[in-house]
Amino acid sequence: MKLTINGEERTLDIDPEMPLLWAIRDELGMTGTKFGCGAAQCGACTVHLDGVPTRSCVTPVSAAEGVAVTTIEGVAGPVAEAVQAAWTELDVPQCGYCQSGQVMSAVALLTENKKPTDEDIDAAMSGNLCRCATYQRIRAGIKSAATKLA
Repeated sequence: MKLTINGEERTLDIDPEMPLLWAIRDELGMTGTKFGCGAAQCGACTVHLDGVPTRSCVTPVSAAEGVAVTTIEGVAGPVAEAVQAAWTELDVPQCGYCQSGQVMSAVALLTENKKPTDEDIDAAMSGNLCRCATYQRIRAGIKSAATKLA
């Protein structure tokens, strides 16, 4: 199978039904994307497929063939930089485990909507759980990033 991950074409000899998360972590050694629940309920495994946040733990590798896969290691550009800067400035992460998925969802939100309301943020981030309950800091980080993008 040929996958384009973070702009680089990669060839893998794997089962097309393997979850994309395992291909990314175990086959390619890119461990920034986290395994959380394994059931698309927590968002720790969020990557972008052609810019759309996708839970890689339940997405077969075959669904990623022919589309651009972006992981936390490859997310870039003004929106990603604004989100990453806001996360650092506001000390958003606590334990940090869910944060790669949180950042990927925040980047997707701000790419589509540069001025999200609280409701927009809640809707976009509702699939990302944080066991440390840093939701207020995540929301503040998204608002700060949106301000930087204005």
